[in-house]
Amino acid sequence: MMEFLAAGGSDAIHWADLGLRPGIDLGFFTLRYYSLAYLAGILLAYWHLGRMIKAPGAPMAQRHVDDLFFYCTLGVILGGRLGYATFYEPDLWTDPAALVAVWHGGMSFHGGLIGTVIAMAYVSWRGKLPFIRVADYIAVNVPFGMMFGRIANFINGELWGRPAGPDVPWAMIFPGAGPLPRHPSQLYEAALEGFLMMVIMLLTFWLSRARFRTGLLTGIFVTGIAMARFTVEFFREPDAQLADFAARSGLNMGQWLTIPLILLGIALIIWSLSRPAIASGAKRDEA
Repeated sequence: MMEFLAAGGSDAIHWADLGLRPGIDLGFFTLRYYSLAYLAGILLAYWHLGRMIKAPGAPMAQRHVDDLFFYCTLGVILGGRLGYATFYEPDLWTDPAALVAVWHGGMSFHGGLIGTVIAMAYVSWRGKLPFIRVADYIAVNVPFGMMFGRIANFINGELWGRPAGPDVPWAMIFPGAGPLPRHPSQLYEAALEGFLMMVIMLLTFWLSRARFRTGLLTGIFVTGIAMARFTVEFFREPDAQLADFAARSGLNMGQWLTIPLILLGIALIIWSLSRPAIASGAKRDEA
């Protein structure tokens, strides 16, 4: 089977021929697209959240948005990296220099999610804000960073997919991944976890009254992003250090970590729809 796939590799797209570079060479420093992706996602989320709180029903004021911008940034970066080290590459804990080298890639979606939740909980506690309603507003903006981050993974030529058959004309041969054409699963993730979820969340917020139902936006996001991730994992190559675990269990680590999120998201949606909507004229602190 592998010989058959390799034979078709001559007609596959070669990632190396696309002319992609990991960053912008400034001479004295290379500004990596991975870093730019995080920066673009965070700044776009900050700008859009500032727009969202101007609409009726917002649970926070601009000063809270500023706090969330700072602490959620820390949560995404620290949680994403520490989560990757914990779930996917425990050897990083023995090498502090490699552990902090986030610019080389290696971030966990689940770790970043945990870091963001902790950051939101802290800001909500300090500002006496309703945590779940804050989560509703943050959830709408997360897909921005997801999309940019996965595109950056593709530009870096990392986190490629499983070997693809000859019926996948967009299959690619990635450097370091052997001679077999593979699914560009980074782009699948950018499309599902990023673009599709971005469209769903934006339309739900701006064109419906979902923001007046506590927890509904969070439930939709958690369910959608977890289902997208679970689906894409079927096309994504398991991390080398967890390949045996995936073979034994039948699912990747990412899929096992995603199942509880799907159940949590569905439970949140049901809980939200069973409660009365908040008053559309609710006031927020403008200080």
